[in-house]
Amino acid sequence: MATLQAATTSTGAIVSDPQAVRELCESYCFGTLNWEVTDDGELTIWGYDDFEVYEARENGLPDYDGGIVTHEFLRELATHLEAGEELDIQTAGFTKCRFPVLAKRYVVRDDAVLHADLSSPEPIGE
Repeated sequence: MATLQAATTSTGAIVSDPQAVRELCESYCFGTLNWEVTDDGELTIWGYDDFEVYEARENGLPDYDGGIVTHEFLRELATHLEAGEELDIQTAGFTKCRFPVLAKRYVVRDDAVLHADLSSPEPIGE
């Protein structure tokens, strides 16, 4: 059995209500990823896993039946970022030497969520 090896990291972003963001993060499961909201209100996410978010069941375990809710989580989080702040979350990984490699990025800013991956190549200009 092949195992995904991935790493995720983010920039730090200041949130308007640190306690509300802690409660938001606690209501979701991030797999083995870590998250922290400091006393100064800076949110960061990091760890050795893919950035996929699930709703949490009452026992704290992920609700896999509900599916991945990463986009919903990020849209809700976007409303808590201070004006001008940006949270950039990047994941890179691989499963043995299999194609394709995992590379994705989420940028949360100005009440918007942007996503990028390796799926749409663009021509190189001269």
